[in-house]
Amino acid sequence: MDQLLTWLGGPVVDFYAALARLLFSLFACGLIGLEREMRRQTAGWRTHIIIGLGATLLMLLSIWLPQTIGGDKGDPGRIAAQVVSGIGFLGAGAFVKIGNNVKGLTTAATIWFVAGLGLSIGAGMWEVALVVLVLSLLVLTFLEPIEKKWFPTERLKLLQIWYEGSSLDRKAVYSTLTAFRIQVQSVDASLSVQKKQTRLSALVKVPVNVDLDTLFSELRKTGKVAKVRLHENY
Repeated sequence: MDQLLTWLGGPVVDFYAALARLLFSLFACGLIGLEREMRRQTAGWRTHIIIGLGATLLMLLSIWLPQTIGGDKGDPGRIAAQVVSGIGFLGAGAFVKIGNNVKGLTTAATIWFVAGLGLSIGAGMWEVALVVLVLSLLVLTFLEPIEKKWFPTERLKLLQIWYEGSSLDRKAVYSTLTAFRIQVQSVDASLSVQKKQTRLSALVKVPVNVDLDTLFSELRKTGKVAKVRLHENY
């Protein structure tokens, strides 16, 4: 056990120390990736493992080079700094833009995080890495239902309602949207003389857990509604 702790946290990097740290990195970063995989995210299990192993390897290289060439002829922090700045392009690839909404922020953050986790393990800070691993898993797993309950995610969508003639009742529409905790960003209305219809268009923030069937049913009560449409604003 003492030998294993020396490999994980000792100042000297040899083959066995590198192997121990790489295996620990595989385990730690794999747990983060598994959580993302279970949620069907763009960057999943294998992606997080590869990023973490790569960061660990580069950190090991940063330590190994000075101890091989000479302690005063290398800076162990230089490669690590490049990893931190260079990992951004992978995080950017995890973003998915749907209309005015962006999906994948948490996954991009975990990509950046496992790179830091790998660097810490490679540097021998296995105790700190273990604590941060536990904290990150707690945040990703147990805080999500609390976040959804207290701070429900909102999506920016375009709400369109077609009324027969000029039967639109704006106050009733606003009252209905407020009841469903839907925030109105902007409103536009137009009257088609030829079709004898009034169209109300509103850019709204809609909670992801809103009951759409009930919402549409209540909106139909705001006038002689011909059609209701709620969609992404491309």
